[in-house]
Amino acid sequence: MPTYEYECEKCEHTFEHFQSMSSERLKVCPECKGDVRRLIGTGAGIIFKGSGFYETDYRSKSYQDGASKDSKAESAAKNKSSGGSKKKKKSVKAKKKKS
Repeated sequence: MPTYEYECEKCEHTFEHFQSMSSERLKVCPECKGDVRRLIGTGAGIIFKGSGFYETDYRSKSYQDGASKDSKAESAAKNKSSGGSKKKKKSVKAKKKKS
């Protein structure tokens, strides 16, 4: 729920009011009972403190374990495929020498 800023048109009293976005605007000044208008605010800044701001921080332990197994299997598969391609390159060079 946002905090809205209001200003009295009669006494120029400025105040903030914490209310739902769907609530009606305030119409009466708490000081002099005059008409108020809602001011355009800049909004609140967001402050990120502590952990929980990265995708991995929200994951459960079982998800993290599964992801690490997948990454290990993926890296093992890459090592296998890169090792096989080196052998192929050597055999291609050997075939060129024979020609």
